[in-house]
Amino acid sequence: MKKILILSGALLATTTFVKAQDLDYPDFRQKKDQWARMMEKDLKADLAAFTMAGIEESINKKPFPKLPLRDVNSNSATYSGDGITVYIQTGRFVPTKHKLNLVEDHLVRIDGKPFYGCYGITPQTTIDSISVIIDKDTVAIPSVAYKDLYNPTFSFSNEGNQKTRNAVYVTPDKKNIYIYMLGMGDRGTEYTFIIRDKKYARRVLDWGVLK
Repeated sequence: MKKILILSGALLATTTFVKAQDLDYPDFRQKKDQWARMMEKDLKADLAAFTMAGIEESINKKPFPKLPLRDVNSNSATYSGDGITVYIQTGRFVPTKHKLNLVEDHLVRIDGKPFYGCYGITPQTTIDSISVIIDKDTVAIPSVAYKDLYNPTFSFSNEGNQKTRNAVYVTPDKKNIYIYMLGMGDRGTEYTFIIRDKKYARRVLDWGVLK
């Protein structure tokens, strides 16, 4: 048994918990959004073509066409083509604006909820917004879809060239759009935001995909 240290301004409190199985501190991350637990068989089959979590079912599957990446830097990425534009913007994580729940030196909850992308450590960046425009129609992406996702990675340097592991995939009929992001935190964390019929449908979230 260990103790959880809860920091909220000057407030300190303690409670107890049972140690997590894979970590030496508790893992409160929820698995309901994982690829393996998807109930939508058609969407799950689509994601198997490009996600690490679905790689065992990717045999003979070809990824969908990608939207061209128009601009990328450490803070944002823009994809556009065929009447579709996707813009993702990051923000800075400010610890003093949040309640941080610690187990010894490990951050396990932010504002009382589990978080993803850098579990156990304090985030540096947030996903500030995701904007999607399809044929001049704006698709609303609720902040609840990404506000608990941290330290997104847009690009990395490889032999002096900027590369990205992320992509926006579009089905030939433009019915489904998959916004895919892969970060190196948590032994590989991947997020997929699904747009279906010009509406936000759901997210798919996996970690430990690069074990």
